[in-house]
Amino acid sequence: MIDQLRTVSAERELRVGVYVDAFNVYYGARAACGRGTAGWRWLDLAALAKVLINPRVWPNARLVAVVYCTAPRDREGDDSSLRDQQTYIGALRNYIPELLIVNGKYVPRVKTGVLIERAQNGRPQRRVPAPPADQLPGWLPAEAVEGPGGAPELLVSVSTFEEKGSDVNVASQLLIDVLSRRVDAAMVFSNDSDLHYPLQHARLHIPVATINPSVKATAMDLRGNRDDGAGGHWWRRLRPEDFFKSQLPDQVGPYIKPFGW
Repeated sequence: MIDQLRTVSAERELRVGVYVDAFNVYYGARAACGRGTAGWRWLDLAALAKVLINPRVWPNARLVAVVYCTAPRDREGDDSSLRDQQTYIGALRNYIPELLIVNGKYVPRVKTGVLIERAQNGRPQRRVPAPPADQLPGWLPAEAVEGPGGAPELLVSVSTFEEKGSDVNVASQLLIDVLSRRVDAAMVFSNDSDLHYPLQHARLHIPVATINPSVKATAMDLRGNRDDGAGGHWWRRLRPEDFFKSQLPDQVGPYIKPFGW
């Protein structure tokens, strides 16, 4: 009887949902493949997901959802980034019928903190000591403040942009699909430790693959045991060749791969 149940389980189609934290994947791929290197940005998410699945672990797998959680890269003075992003998303829509785009926000921020040296060759970062107040250049928008032990340090403000919402959207759509029984297994592309709680609960119901796109080790909060909950879980860290081998055709409908991609 047990063998019969195993046979039925192996023959049943496994509906797989893929959940992608877009910026986490992009910056992970950039670090792994090289910012100035072509051939990794035009990523075929469905092809990459399919090639990662081991049929002995997840037999008869079929993608039923590819959820791409991103944010329009709309920032002043950088029209090309938004245009290239829209081109890529258009190509994905044309090429992957199961695709769902979930948008967060890309917002400007001003951050204030103590000036530190840029990290190089694995050396620990250290704070930059401030010169005497009367020696601070007038053009430098910085303030000398007292640091640990009374040592003067430079307090500076910088303008930056932040993507907001992708991790929440990944978690939300994952749990919506799991609890509505739309999927029988899930692949989550992210190394964001904020996903610890939703992944932990998803694993109670279905097998979950955690795909780390980063050059860093998989976050401790995203690790677990393959037999937790529903069982059948697995983990994988992507290599540069994974990105290079899973690329869309250079032209998908009206969408042409941007130069240098």
